[in-house]
Amino acid sequence: MRDLVFRNLRGRPGKTGALVLLVTFLSLTLCGGGLVLSSLRAGLNSLENRLGADVIVMPSKAALKTDLDTLFLQGTIGPYYMNMSTVNKIGRTEGIGRMTTQVFLSSMRASCCSIPIQVIGFDPETDFTVQSWLAQSRQGTLKDGELLVGTKVNVNVGESIKLYNVSCPVAGRLAPTGTGLDTAVYCNLNTIRSLMAAAGALGGYSYINGDPAETISAVYIKAADGVNVDDIVNSINIHVRKVQAVRTRSMVTGVADSLGGVSRTVTVLMVVIWLLIWVILLVAFALLAGERKREFAALRVCGMSRARLSGLVFAEAFCVSAAGAVLGILLSLVLVRSFSSLIEGALGLPFLLPSSGTVAALATVSMLVCLLAGPIASAVSARKLSRVDTGLILREG
Repeated sequence: MRDLVFRNLRGRPGKTGALVLLVTFLSLTLCGGGLVLSSLRAGLNSLENRLGADVIVMPSKAALKTDLDTLFLQGTIGPYYMNMSTVNKIGRTEGIGRMTTQVFLSSMRASCCSIPIQVIGFDPETDFTVQSWLAQSRQGTLKDGELLVGTKVNVNVGESIKLYNVSCPVAGRLAPTGTGLDTAVYCNLNTIRSLMAAAGALGGYSYINGDPAETISAVYIKAADGVNVDDIVNSINIHVRKVQAVRTRSMVTGVADSLGGVSRTVTVLMVVIWLLIWVILLVAFALLAGERKREFAALRVCGMSRARLSGLVFAEAFCVSAAGAVLGILLSLVLVRSFSSLIEGALGLPFLLPSSGTVAALATVSMLVCLLAGPIASAVSARKLSRVDTGLILREG
């Protein structure tokens, strides 16, 4: 029986290949679509956890020049600054549990830097948003001049990056977020002050007013237990001039709304494509069975029972479905992994490949659906063939 199945499939390479291709598209749609949706959800969860703060405060001109909801998705945070006196006013707001500051420095000019990246300085003593995401690091605290790099910065721990003619060794690598922050590098405040001075010596950052040591780009705030986050946001926006406080939950909610729209669109497309391919499989198996009436009639004359004839049709459909399912799953994994950056840029949403367990679950579901789709599509043809009048078919031949 097994040899007959494989001989039948090899004897019709064109038709077998077409059926395998149909199932491949079905598997690619199911597994690939599931991977995209899972990656978007994983990116959203990563963004929410990575921000780490309840409130982010930035200079008001940053809010005027860019959309704060997508500010951290794109990684191009920009050189926006406020004075430490403003930070002290923010710190006097009631309800603040923890507060840390960051300084942003762009590295866009190829003439001064080896790669175009975003440099973010943070305070290791008060930080609760960066160091908890270390995926790989050397022992000890972050020293002056050392960097932590995002997962998309193609530098290994122990190597160096030249920024504004200053060579900085890489002391650690952060876990992926699926956002533009994966292309950033992080350092302590002393290091970024040195880099700002180096940038100034090269003719950049002449627009920094005052002492660079007294400038801050953003303030990250965690509310004290039991405090309403909206009260902190409103208090800062009312009492502190030239700043914009934003609740991180509202930023994530905006991204989640966009993700919901994309998810619905992808799901509808998956369902439509699946139904279309399944109908085509029904028609294809029916046409193929019609062409093989004489073959099946001869098998009946040779003593093959109706049950075994139906089993033969099911076995062929199962083999075709298995081959197409495997090809589609492998193709979806390669495409989604290879074009993840393009998908992230096109959708403008955080995109982080899911865990291996999620990928295995999606592949298993896609495999099961495809293994059922082919035999079910062939069931109608098998049922009709089992009821044909063998003598009539041979006489017609």
